[in-house]
Amino acid sequence: MSMLLFATTNSRKITEANATLSDYDIVVEPIKLDIDEIQHRDPAEIAKAKARSAYKVINKPVVVSDTSWSIPALGGFPGGYMKDVSAWFKPSDWTSLMADKQDRTINCHEHIAYFDGEQLQHFESTYKGVIINEARGIVSEDESIEQVAILYGDKTMAEQKSDGGIASAGEVLEHWRQFGEWYSNLA
Repeated sequence: MSMLLFATTNSRKITEANATLSDYDIVVEPIKLDIDEIQHRDPAEIAKAKARSAYKVINKPVVVSDTSWSIPALGGFPGGYMKDVSAWFKPSDWTSLMADKQDRTINCHEHIAYFDGEQLQHFESTYKGVIINEARGIVSEDESIEQVAILYGDKTMAEQKSDGGIASAGEVLEHWRQFGEWYSNLA
């Protein structure tokens, strides 16, 4: 079994990573790091910068994860600025923005970046969902989008968490599968 440091305290991300990476005999060990997250239009650049910053702090190979959302009806908003917007917005802010929109599509972009001091690898998967008209489920204040976003099935991500599950279906872990295949072939 291979162990890798994962710079996050997000329980959903830890659960998803370990659930998927167990197929590759990889376990992630979460580590809390105080690193600045850059703002950028390109979410891939945010993930890569986080990986470099995390490595500088611990000087060991590390993996990071970053999630961004884009809403086609809003010109791709909030994109790479999701972390700040999500902290500012309540579920009602999301539904207000979408009130007059016919296209209620939302895309969840999951990014993983690995850095070992020399090699930087990036993996990305996009999952299409919809924004509903009213909030359902309970989450922390900085995850308001999860109360109005459905990626699969008929429950919001927050409802799935409230029911004791993780906020993603098995098929919504492709980014970790990509990483697992790549990482298991290192060495």
